[in-house]
Amino acid sequence: MTGVVAMPSMTPAGALFEQCRDVTPGYDVVSLVGAPGAPNTGRVNARSVQLTEPTRGRLHRLNIALMLPILAVAGAFVVVFDADTWWDAVVLSLGVAAALVAAERWAAGDLVRPRVAIPCLLVTAVVWPFGALVTDSPNAFWGLCVVGSLIAPRLPRQRGVAAAALIVYVAAVGASRLLLLSGDIRGDLISYLLVPTGITIVVTALQFPNEQFYDVVRELEQSRQREAELAVIRERVRFAGDLHDIQGHTLHVVKLKTTLAEKLVHTDPHRAEQELREIRALVSDTITQTKELAYAQRRLNLTAELENAKNLFEAAGIRVRITREADADARVSELLGQVLRETTTNILRHAQASQVRITLAELGITIVNDGVQGEALPELRGLSALRQRVAGDGGELTVEQRDGEFVTAAAFSGGGAG
Repeated sequence: MTGVVAMPSMTPAGALFEQCRDVTPGYDVVSLVGAPGAPNTGRVNARSVQLTEPTRGRLHRLNIALMLPILAVAGAFVVVFDADTWWDAVVLSLGVAAALVAAERWAAGDLVRPRVAIPCLLVTAVVWPFGALVTDSPNAFWGLCVVGSLIAPRLPRQRGVAAAALIVYVAAVGASRLLLLSGDIRGDLISYLLVPTGITIVVTALQFPNEQFYDVVRELEQSRQREAELAVIRERVRFAGDLHDIQGHTLHVVKLKTTLAEKLVHTDPHRAEQELREIRALVSDTITQTKELAYAQRRLNLTAELENAKNLFEAAGIRVRITREADADARVSELLGQVLRETTTNILRHAQASQVRITLAELGITIVNDGVQGEALPELRGLSALRQRVAGDGGELTVEQRDGEFVTAAAFSGGGAG
């Protein structure tokens, strides 16, 4: 039984480890965040990535705060300065309202949906010729300029054609006034043709690089999600490695001892019985270790867990700060490591955190992250099971949301864990 023994290549643990290892290098990044059932393309497509709810909400609020006040003031000036009658004011207000609705939906990311884009375009496309040909409102193009310039850069295809069509339509309406109505040709040329067309060209052209900014945001979001998924995969590979360490050697030894007992059963029954007893003891010990690993009860090194959590968070694009107020008491170190490991997994899999703070004390640990989603606490079964173990050893594990942060804290009394 001495010497180097080759590990079996097809043990359950070995097969799981190989599968996890094979998945990582060729992982299809699109399938991580794409729709269920989407084909494995092997390519990164920023426009296929959907922003997460927290990110979408922050961008929505930021765009609303920046855009709507400016657009509302500009729309009010259009109505006040161009409307001569209440009927003029009503029609121009419809164009302003459509522009504001389009801006709000653009900020929310669903402007290009037909149920939003088409009504806004139709309303503003009617208001502009009404203003140019009926009410002498040279600024009536404003609503169409806003709506069209927001829609064109976000179309999935033919964006350049859509932008050109918008500019041509604005210019055509202005030119029609020159052809159909007699008056100050020079003044109308400037007010109804050159200025509206020029402003529409400039605003639309500026929206295209602005849309590229959102492409960058989508790519960063995709990268963050990919890193978080890969961090979870690495954690699974580490678990598979631990499982392989526990079961691989044992299974091979059991195989050899079984073969030996089979040969000795007739020639040396007492030795065969001894081998069978050792096999039973090995299997029993392996079952115990596997259960401890599965339920996070295997002895952990807290320092190693801190370093592992730091590496996982940084790999997922999450800022992490570790404060060690004191070295953990040896009696509670293992349980604190289990709390840290389970919380790390929960943050990576369920939260949308951008920063994590870990504070280690002599008899406790606190993990705070800003990845709160929704008002209610999520169901975290792993921490629920750990809460019972911590309570059984004289401590308390608390999980709560406060001030927009998710806090997990474990603390023991002076007696420590038994």
